[in-house]
Amino acid sequence: MKNTVIHTADSRGHADHGWLNAYHSFSFASWFNPNRIQFGVLRVLNDDTIAGGMGFGTHGHDNMEIITIPLEGDLAHKDNMGNAETIKTGDIQVMSAGTGIQHSEFNPNENQRTKLFQIWLFPKKQNVTPRYQQITLDKDLQKNNFAQILSPNQDDEGVWIHQDAWFYLSDFDAEFSKKLSLKKEGNGFYIMNIEGEIEVDGQKLNTRDAIGIWNASDIEIKANTTSKFLVMEIPMNA
Repeated sequence: MKNTVIHTADSRGHADHGWLNAYHSFSFASWFNPNRIQFGVLRVLNDDTIAGGMGFGTHGHDNMEIITIPLEGDLAHKDNMGNAETIKTGDIQVMSAGTGIQHSEFNPNENQRTKLFQIWLFPKKQNVTPRYQQITLDKDLQKNNFAQILSPNQDDEGVWIHQDAWFYLSDFDAEFSKKLSLKKEGNGFYIMNIEGEIEVDGQKLNTRDAIGIWNASDIEIKANTTSKFLVMEIPMNA
């Protein structure tokens, strides 16, 4: 029997630090909700706005798959693996923290804010060698399509991580509808509506609303308006 959970935009945790305005879909930092710890292996989904010239100083992570998707502006990245890169809107970046990494992230533009999703998934393997990857996505593939941007497989479309997860970015025209099937039995779907209004299996989502679905082999998404959204297929056995 299909199960669903709705996370409306206004039910998220919120922290405004001035330089950082953050919304947390799951318990993070000073915001704790015992009913919102994780969804399967999805531990963090932060919706961050970083003021011009500001950012996160050097800090560490381990045994986590960290995905960053810029939505507006740029993000400069430096780490102790020797990477010094800038990711832009339309890119995706992943880090497998594994045995441990140190990195910093900041908005390199003084007069423009940066908006991004930062997503953490628990890995399926512990203590892997840390790695970094970033690519530029083909936005044309997202038009009225589920464009794969992440998978467990190095040879597939998008970036890859140490987890049996598949991510898709979509940009649907109003009234367009399409079905998506699971890649792996037992996984679930978590859909974050980035902008517009969509229906997922008949459940309406406005901008920044999200829905988790499990015990279902496929989903159907219909756009009521021009809409952009992120679909994450993830293991539920965290």
